[in-house]
Amino acid sequence: MTLSPDRDPMGTAIRDYHRTGSARQLRVCSTMFDEDELPVPHLFRTRKTLPPLEVEALDLARGRVLDVGAGAGCHALPLQNAGFEVTALDISPLAVEVMRERGLRNVVLGDFFTDDFGHGFDTILMLMNGIGICGGLNELPTFFHRLDHLLADGGSVLTDSCDLRFVLGDEEGNIDPEEFDGYYGEVDYRMCYAGIEGEPFNWLYVDFSTLSAAASASGFVAECLREGVDGAYLARLVRAPR
Repeated sequence: MTLSPDRDPMGTAIRDYHRTGSARQLRVCSTMFDEDELPVPHLFRTRKTLPPLEVEALDLARGRVLDVGAGAGCHALPLQNAGFEVTALDISPLAVEVMRERGLRNVVLGDFFTDDFGHGFDTILMLMNGIGICGGLNELPTFFHRLDHLLADGGSVLTDSCDLRFVLGDEEGNIDPEEFDGYYGEVDYRMCYAGIEGEPFNWLYVDFSTLSAAASASGFVAECLREGVDGAYLARLVRAPR
């Protein structure tokens, strides 16, 4: 499902920053956390200002690339500039408009799970916890089935995520599952910007062992490529040998 421009707070913030060089506060609300802010300039980072996990993902990209949840294009643009054939996909019509204005040649307004935007991709990028679009653990089998359709032979997915036990647990990272209604990495969000309220949505933060088990159950293999701070990691997903 794509967004309506009048219910698209992040897209509006992206457009404002692109066209004026400034933006108001992009608020992020959840029943699990205190209200937070997503700095809009963060969505316009260059390769030089990306964190190591994301830089490594760009370095590992090969062939035809699909950038899922491309936002303002901070990952798609450096790849295109390096000569890659990149498809930038987002559900926000305003973000899509900005990416086109920034010079991305192949930008698609669409939903990862339901829309037709091609297949045979050698690399699928899902950065800034892009796998979060699954919303919950119960959607992971559907996610892997979708990958089986989209990936070329020998293709891979590069995604980062985070084990929230390092945020929600005690000092040793221990967590009591009984404190949560379901998996502790299933988070509800709503974004607000300049009087625009987005629809509530669910977002998944999945620890690597859980991701690896879900991959194996769906005929894929997960490899942890790099670990960051506070439970963050970069993973590669490939089809298991048949």
